[in-house]
Amino acid sequence: MRYQLIAPRDEAMSAVEQVLHNRGIKLEDMERFKYPSQNDIVDPLCLEHMHEGVQMLMKHVGQNDKIFIQVDSDCDGYTSAAILINYLNCLFPHFVQTKISYRIHDGKQHGLLTDTIPEDVKLVIAPDSSSNDYEEHEALHKKGIDVLVLDHHEAEKYSEFACVINNQMCDYPTKALSGAGVVYKFCCYMDSLLGTSYADDYVDLATTGIIADVMPLKDFEIRQIILKGMQGFRNPLLKTMVAEDNFHFQGKALTPFNIAWYIAPYINAITRSGTMSEKQVVFESMIEFLAYKTVPSTKRGCKGQFETRVEQAVRTCKNVKNRQTKSKDGAMDAVLKTIKDENLLEHKILAIRLDPKYAADKNLTGLIANGLLDTFCRPILILNKVEEDGKTYWRGSGRGYDKANLGSLRDLLEQSGLVEYAQGHAMAFGVSIPEENCDALVQYVDEAYKDFDCTPIYSVDLIWDGTKDLSSKAFAEIADEEKIWGKGVEDPLIAIEGFRVYGKQLRLFGLEKGKPTLNIQLDDGSSLVKFKSSEEEYELLHSDLGYVIINAVGTCTRSNWGIPQFQIQDYEVIGRNNYYF
Repeated sequence: MRYQLIAPRDEAMSAVEQVLHNRGIKLEDMERFKYPSQNDIVDPLCLEHMHEGVQMLMKHVGQNDKIFIQVDSDCDGYTSAAILINYLNCLFPHFVQTKISYRIHDGKQHGLLTDTIPEDVKLVIAPDSSSNDYEEHEALHKKGIDVLVLDHHEAEKYSEFACVINNQMCDYPTKALSGAGVVYKFCCYMDSLLGTSYADDYVDLATTGIIADVMPLKDFEIRQIILKGMQGFRNPLLKTMVAEDNFHFQGKALTPFNIAWYIAPYINAITRSGTMSEKQVVFESMIEFLAYKTVPSTKRGCKGQFETRVEQAVRTCKNVKNRQTKSKDGAMDAVLKTIKDENLLEHKILAIRLDPKYAADKNLTGLIANGLLDTFCRPILILNKVEEDGKTYWRGSGRGYDKANLGSLRDLLEQSGLVEYAQGHAMAFGVSIPEENCDALVQYVDEAYKDFDCTPIYSVDLIWDGTKDLSSKAFAEIADEEKIWGKGVEDPLIAIEGFRVYGKQLRLFGLEKGKPTLNIQLDDGSSLVKFKSSEEEYELLHSDLGYVIINAVGTCTRSNWGIPQFQIQDYEVIGRNNYYF
């Protein structure tokens, strides 16, 4: 086990201050970062074309025109569209419920599909997509249809045939707004013009979209938005998910971590693996005027009964997530076999071309890639074989290894000239490679990353002396800042050196349930814990009369009962003494 300090320890700083310093936050900004205010919210007019966009929308509302909203196929897309529909329904309920239609993508498509847009609409709105759909914009323009884009994805230029509001394409300072964040700002500006205050009713959806899209949480405006959103979910779907025991909240406060782990994956599972009817019921459960309407029950044994749409949606999320996990685990076995059989670890990038008989669901390749990053500590491509127009391509998902500061993997692949396309975020994108270019592309990346060491090494914020620094107070200092930690301000990783494990401290729980947890009790009631343990691990660390010395790396948390603890991610035995005297 290898680890190294991110930066030298400054003894004048507290542990939390040291962590924030390691994340690039200046000492003089730390209080503002921890406790942002409404003053940190940027004027929506700093988003270029904001006023024109509102004027375009209001013109069509005033003319009683039909409006079409394209719902993009991920959690950020669902929350973006839901914010807009819910907000407009507060202002114009009859108009929204009679003149606005929407479409959910069949699969993991993004952007506008012109042949799915009704002919009688006069305005098309694309939340969280479509900045670079230049041909689609022009085609709709020629039909006399206006296009309003509320997006955050990078694009080469502003479209000539659409009103595009995009924080990446102007001087707007907060680049970490996701699509849901841009839509929220759009609604805030409408509030300012109309003298209303409805936008903040949907900040919980904006918060969920931002976190689900893995946006960095370092900007002061982002901090203020998500803190406001985490004060309490009011959206029907989100609120019901939090109340359900099966979603792991169990009375815990909302944090970026538990939104990222226990909300976003379930909604994303629907967008990737759900049927159209499953997608429809989940999205509509985010719409306030639809969520609590009764629908025929789909629960086993309840034929002929009724339930609310949101009740059905929450159960559907759980079922689809379980189904997706089973499918992903099966594909992962094929991926690991391919890595071993083809000696792919010899390269700086894992470009995994799956045998067609083991092909992964194209909607799951990104999830599989995410699951491999921390194990293999290098960029990942998960690719399926595709035959098209007499040519062979390998298409799937790419994920950059952002812990290594290698820059944008997407840009590197595009610069190679060897890919058909690499589209999406800098470190998470879709990719297509002509078969004849695959080997050359791996060689290109090997050369570009030749100085990159793929050997796993833990970057830690602090190194504690295991003989004196461990206590409930030390664990709690970091654990109690759980609302700070998120993308870009990651949960601190800490190394403990020279900790002595005595047999009387050691317990193994949950073995009978198949979920063994190792617990090392400290004198003050706190503990070191390791989940997914085993009897063999217990025997390795147990000593009847002496002690075992370990180094460990992990994070500080609180248990479900509120007890501060250190959660071990990895450890090594560095010595043992058969007698404690």
